[in-house]
Amino acid sequence: MTNPPKPAETKERKGHCLCGAVQITAHQASTEVGACHCHMCRRWGGGPAFELDCGTDVTIMGEDNIAVYNSSEWAERGFCKACGTNLYYRLKEPGQYLIASAIFDDEDGLNFTTQVYIDDKPDYYSLAEQTNNLTGAEVEALYASQAK
Repeated sequence: MTNPPKPAETKERKGHCLCGAVQITAHQASTEVGACHCHMCRRWGGGPAFELDCGTDVTIMGEDNIAVYNSSEWAERGFCKACGTNLYYRLKEPGQYLIASAIFDDEDGLNFTTQVYIDDKPDYYSLAEQTNNLTGAEVEALYASQAK
């Protein structure tokens, strides 16, 4: 019998966009970095989106400087209107934030653990770390089961 995976450690992290108009405090940011290779994330940021699961306990200062794009029925993407920094991908229900790892002031203690939509990753790049790799179908099935 195998042990269930232990939940990722969390830590409060603070960060901001490039110009400082938006400041974010993630009160329970995961220490595990995930990368999404889906076509939409790559088009949005020019490469895979590296993000931390920050749950729902997030404080945002400067929300009036955030533009939100409803990228699907279940999720939206936020970016700074002033400088264009990609800030987050948010699942509308339950309001879970996946925040761009590079906006945080302190990136110490982060571990790259997961890649999703690995089947959409183009051949022109490869990431060397050994990670848990999920296809698009596996990710969608995981979120569908969590929504029930």
